[in-house]
Amino acid sequence: VQLQASGGGLVQPGGSLTLSCAVSGNIFSINRMDWYRQAPGNERELVAHSSVGGSTNYADSVKGRFTISRDDVKNTVYLIMNSLKPGDTAVYFCNAEVGLFDNNWYDYWGQGTLVTVSS
Repeated sequence: VQLQASGGGLVQPGGSLTLSCAVSGNIFSINRMDWYRQAPGNERELVAHSSVGGSTNYADSVKGRFTISRDDVKNTVYLIMNSLKPGDTAVYFCNAEVGLFDNNWYDYWGQGTLVTVSS
């Protein structure tokens, strides 16, 4: 199972960026799909959460600016980021709880994609 994150880059304050994370491999199902971020010197923090039923949750710092969405046909989760601030600069990681054909659930991480917000 692999999680391939993409879409990071350099953006000016107030700009927008969309991250993608595709899950591949011999999987049975995907439960939650989340985005985390880690800024230099800080711990990794949960940014946005998406459950299989469609419910979502966001960190207070990104509410109203970020949107998490998922395509369960493509096994892909997106993070749409608007009104970006320098404080959003971090490496962003996707995380998913994946069900395999051994009837167990496993936690997987993507490799991280760097988002830099700077003028």
